[in-house]
Amino acid sequence: MKINIGIDEEQRKAIAHGLSVLLADTYTLYLKTHNYHWNVTGPMFQTLHTLFETQYTELAVAVDDIAERIRALGEFAPGSYKEYARLTNLKEADGIPSAEEMIKDLVKGQEAIAKTARSIVPVADGASDEVTLDLLTQRMTVHEKNAWMLRSLVA
Repeated sequence: MKINIGIDEEQRKAIAHGLSVLLADTYTLYLKTHNYHWNVTGPMFQTLHTLFETQYTELAVAVDDIAERIRALGEFAPGSYKEYARLTNLKEADGIPSAEEMIKDLVKGQEAIAKTARSIVPVADGASDEVTLDLLTQRMTVHEKNAWMLRSLVA
């Protein structure tokens, strides 16, 4: 059936494209955070192991929320490593970094996702897409808070 939610097709496609980048960034950060959860070592092990688990669990929920919004806009959500690698703004880490380097890398990832979400705001706002704007606001709130918490762990 044709979608009739008050947002024209061109606007829905543009919003969905931005959300696809956000989805790819979020999934990439999820994988990276989960990897660091498994492989962190050192005197901050317990703190970081727990913090990383909290963050990757939240990212897993976010992936679903973002993908479902893309679908509600009438587009297909990307769902493969190949598509995520093409769309993401995040870089994979080589090897297993030190705990401090993990923290710094995750700060960059959290900040990058906040910027990706913020870049979609004008498109969604121009379409009066309050549902996507709400989702973006929630994502920016979480990522900016996570970046702050992670930054607080390093000098």
